[in-house]
Amino acid sequence: MTTKFSTSAIDRRQFLSTTAAAALMAGVSMPKIAFAADKVVKIGFLAPLTGAVAAWGKPGLDGLHIWADRVNADGGIPIGGENYKVQFVEYDDEYDPGKARTGAVKLIKEDGVKFIMMLGGDPWPGVFPVASKEKMLVSTLLPSDLTPDTTMLVAPCEVHPIYNVTGVEWLKENKPDLKTAVICAQDDSLGKPSVATYLAAFEAAGIKVLGDPIFFDPATTDFAPIMSKMLAEKPDILCLDTCYADYVHPLTEQAFQQGFKGQIISCTADFYGKMIDKTSKEFMEGFIFQFPDFDDPALNEPQINFKDPNGFYEEYKKRYGEGEWSAVSWEYSSIMNLWSDAAQKAGTADPEPVLTAMKDDGKGKHIFGEAEWWGKELFGIDNALVGNWPVVVIKDGKARIQQYKSIPEWWAKNKDLMIKHMTALNQMYFQRK
Repeated sequence: MTTKFSTSAIDRRQFLSTTAAAALMAGVSMPKIAFAADKVVKIGFLAPLTGAVAAWGKPGLDGLHIWADRVNADGGIPIGGENYKVQFVEYDDEYDPGKARTGAVKLIKEDGVKFIMMLGGDPWPGVFPVASKEKMLVSTLLPSDLTPDTTMLVAPCEVHPIYNVTGVEWLKENKPDLKTAVICAQDDSLGKPSVATYLAAFEAAGIKVLGDPIFFDPATTDFAPIMSKMLAEKPDILCLDTCYADYVHPLTEQAFQQGFKGQIISCTADFYGKMIDKTSKEFMEGFIFQFPDFDDPALNEPQINFKDPNGFYEEYKKRYGEGEWSAVSWEYSSIMNLWSDAAQKAGTADPEPVLTAMKDDGKGKHIFGEAEWWGKELFGIDNALVGNWPVVVIKDGKARIQQYKSIPEWWAKNKDLMIKHMTALNQMYFQRK
């Protein structure tokens, strides 16, 4: 990607000349301003840009374009006394570990990136040996990638799947009459730990899960039989786990077509406007998930660590179209906020000092408020930044944050349940080696 900067070289020369003249005439010394137009820091974006999982890659890259334009228009990131423009170098891993490994080698060896952002999941095992050998700092949106060996891997934004407990906890508190649930998910590295999390959350809430969770092949295209099997249990709650958008949409449509009248809860509801169009506003009323639109008034509260979220959202819609906002549209940008702060603090973009600065004092400015670096009991390493997470509900056709709930507080009360269900599905870090 080539980023267009808002200030040309001629404009800069004119500015410096004018400023110098003004300073001389005023009899004062000029402040030292390091524009360093030739200074660029490259950041790798290694995620699915095509294929079934592209909805969790491409929108994030789109959001990063806005983030870079904002930062670069302000002069770049001040690192070690000089300002650096940010350039993102993308590589489509197609959610494939082999392609992800090839991409990691290219980004590090050929492009000279200082940091790599990934979705994580299935591609991470292909990248791990490369990142470990090169001591490259990598971020994931899936803390379930973490193990004691992944010392250079961090989950500084999304704490999947453990944040899913917040939606179930809110459901228990606000709809206590709902007593039973069924769960389905694709059989992969996103679906399995998420199912374990929902099982723990439902048990903690006193909600009975009917039958065994349904794991379907990621190659599935006909979701009618899956939904028929789920509805045969006559549940109060349909849980769509962490299904990809390509699965959530047809599953929701099948629930509508097969006459379901109860509650739906899902990790995501990307492009939910399209689901409303194919079902109805009434059917989607009360749909619970975990990812807000950034025009939400609750994102203007003082604890939020994201500059002008409403403006970011409006610019995103302007550039990429109404209804294209997804769960990841803001996540990679929020990670860059943390990386930028750490690089400034470290005085360098080099991976190891940046990681040290990022984790300094065990706390960090998570997008939804101050959080702690956590995870040793669940992931074997304290490399996940965990704090509050929003519960989002569709109200009158629009996603709105209902409450920020504390993940650490839930964990303190229910960690034994989480570990039990993670172990049963072979998802604990010591089982994934």
